[in-house]
Amino acid sequence: MLQKYDVVIMGAGAAGLMCAAEAGKRDRQVLVLDHANKAGKKILMSGGARCNFTNYYVEPERYLSHNPHFCKSALSRYTQWDFIALVDKHGIPYHEKKEGQLFCDHKASDILNMLLDECAQVGAQVQLKTSIEQIEALISDDAAGMRYQVSTSSGKVQCQSLVVATGGPSIPTLGASGFGYDVARQFGLKVYPTRAALVPFVTTDHNKSLCESLSGTSLAISVSCNGQSFSDDLLFTHRGLSGPAMLQISLYWNEGDEIQINLLPSENLEKLLREQQHLRPKVSLKNWLAEHFTQKFAVLWLEQNHPALMAYTLAQLSGANMDMIAQQLHQWRLKPSGTEGYRTAEVALGGVDTDEVSSKTMEVKSHPGLYFIGEVLDVTGHLGGFNFQWAWASAVAAAGHV
Repeated sequence: MLQKYDVVIMGAGAAGLMCAAEAGKRDRQVLVLDHANKAGKKILMSGGARCNFTNYYVEPERYLSHNPHFCKSALSRYTQWDFIALVDKHGIPYHEKKEGQLFCDHKASDILNMLLDECAQVGAQVQLKTSIEQIEALISDDAAGMRYQVSTSSGKVQCQSLVVATGGPSIPTLGASGFGYDVARQFGLKVYPTRAALVPFVTTDHNKSLCESLSGTSLAISVSCNGQSFSDDLLFTHRGLSGPAMLQISLYWNEGDEIQINLLPSENLEKLLREQQHLRPKVSLKNWLAEHFTQKFAVLWLEQNHPALMAYTLAQLSGANMDMIAQQLHQWRLKPSGTEGYRTAEVALGGVDTDEVSSKTMEVKSHPGLYFIGEVLDVTGHLGGFNFQWAWASAVAAAGHV
């Protein structure tokens, strides 16, 4: 049996559910379709299952896109303060972790349940375990103004407005795919090539054994690549390098690029080593390094870089020794062999060309009634709640027009 709706939204993730709830407030009849058995799976696993749902310091500069201006309109009209007000309305306790990052006190399901409650309050239907088989643009003059027909595993639906909120291909184990890009191409839209981002690096060179041996060790560092720098934690893994600093810089890294890591950004090691040599000459270099890093790191780093200095005291170090140690710790240069890919990536860079879409309404300029929101678009935020804020803001922009 053919069913008709004002709005059909493909994707029951952050952007899709937000759009459904907001469109429902305008008395639009809304249906959300998703092939998964549960809504909002990425919400549930995000932020270590605490959901970093927004950030106090949302700025357009925190987003990457071939058109860096595109995100400004939506972000200025639905701000982090608007979403925080919604969280407060539902009585969800939260806290700032660092640098404006807001997390649930309890669990990510608080945010998902809030969105589902908002949908229920306005009668927006969420239909799961439903796969999309075909999408057609209708040529019709019927009074209801139906523009699109969607054939699904449970029947056909028609709608005036069709919203693509399917996200990107990151974390395919949760059901993610490039389906939204296929829809865009079907309607003749340009799609920029995508790659995994906010993703750990893999090393296969001589640094691999160091990373494996230090797996689980975390250090506060700064990292640079292609003119961009981030200061945050580095986490050594069995496969390479992870942690917030590495995820951030992965946004700007391309295959074959070198990254530079300052393992002790808070100190001037050339100066500090000379001061310590004078004040504490009998302390071993190994133990001195352990005070600034960890014992394990000190031993393994010396074994790999300066085995001859392993038993040295500070008094035995020459000026050249100290300069070399300082330079290597302040400027550790390495070429990752790659990233862990979509398997563990939080987002995908690239996507539907924003020049094809209205920045005010998210409607495709060449196809009235067709909308793209959230991660499927060529807008990618930094780590720290920025991608969720883009989901909320782009969803609200579309919801006011569908």
